[in-house]
Amino acid sequence: MIIVAVFVLSLLLGFPIIMVIAITSFVYIMFQGIPPIVIAQRIFVGMDSFVLLAIPLYILMGNIMTEGGITKKLISWCNLLVGHVRGGLGHVNVLVSIIFAGISGSGSADVSAIGNILIPAMVREGYDREFSTAITAASSCISPIIPPSIIFVIYGVVAEVSISHMFAGGIIPGLIMGGLQMLMVWYLAKRRNYPKREERASLSAIFKGTREAILSLVGPGIILFGILGGIFTPTEAGAVAVVYSLILGLFIYKELNWSKLPHIIWETALTTAAAYFLVGTSMVFAWILAAERIPQIIAQAITSITNNPVIILLLFNLLFLIVGTMMEAISAIIILTPILLPVASTVGIDPIHLGVVMCVNLAVGFITPPVGCCMFIACMVGKITVERFIKAIWPFLLTNIVTILIISLFPKFILWPTTFLK
Repeated sequence: MIIVAVFVLSLLLGFPIIMVIAITSFVYIMFQGIPPIVIAQRIFVGMDSFVLLAIPLYILMGNIMTEGGITKKLISWCNLLVGHVRGGLGHVNVLVSIIFAGISGSGSADVSAIGNILIPAMVREGYDREFSTAITAASSCISPIIPPSIIFVIYGVVAEVSISHMFAGGIIPGLIMGGLQMLMVWYLAKRRNYPKREERASLSAIFKGTREAILSLVGPGIILFGILGGIFTPTEAGAVAVVYSLILGLFIYKELNWSKLPHIIWETALTTAAAYFLVGTSMVFAWILAAERIPQIIAQAITSITNNPVIILLLFNLLFLIVGTMMEAISAIIILTPILLPVASTVGIDPIHLGVVMCVNLAVGFITPPVGCCMFIACMVGKITVERFIKAIWPFLLTNIVTILIISLFPKFILWPTTFLK
């Protein structure tokens, strides 16, 4: 009761979610007479994981490749491929996000890097500002799903499952989400008569654009095929990709210079510190839940209602969507995983499948009020109000929910890429 009361009260008072978790944990520990040093110990234990080193490496690689002009080259290449289709720049937006997902693993980085270029371009071409902003935000949900993915790393650490298998499990859901969004773009573009490029790009232009962009695609390829092929661990793949992106930006494209590196490293350090502190604080809260046997109590309550794995997974989806609107994804994963994983194991739900479903649901929360980080970044970049954004985003929320239903109902299809791993 203390946990619930303090958590809800601090949340209603408007504290950031990291402070809500910290305050709740501190009050509980003080009330139970546990020495406060336990807080510091549990925070350190939560962050003391070699696998978590992948997070700063992926963030650093994304920052380097963005500053190195990689985003512009990818946009130009995608425009050559799909710019002639009705709603061409909308399709470019989604396609770039699919590729950029293999660079950053972060939705906020995606919407910021791509939005600053594509939203003004789409408005100039005659697209509604609301539509341009909405598709930029919606496509950013793909970045935390297609590997490398920061939230997949967090789930792998908490659930003690293979991060390589998590990465493999995210490939098909990310492609499904992108494909459904492109279908929605085509439908809305045809209905609203959005523009398209009148002429297809010539084969010579496509070949030239591909030649210029091919080096940009090698970075994500290093991570994806290195991990799936068993050549690298996720952490090692991130380190190799950082070195490659430095060589690409400094010596090949030459749009990155040494003077930019201190700023890039500083921004990476700030983002990493925030993520690590969130992980550590959430681990304290998860330890408290385990001490109070909350996971076992909830597991018994759910299994007393039904043992059908499909129904339980659908109930989980509803919970994830609700939690995703109110809580940051990393915190939600650390808190919910120890609670729900025993339930899933009891009814035969694969822990990798549960992780993919959880992460996709929470990624959708990035674009929903009241705390969707990508929603606020997109509104700032697109210069529209949240109210206008909400009216424009619902068709793409619908496609994302259809994606969730598909990945929930067809686990063997979704997890097929994991069969290639050792």
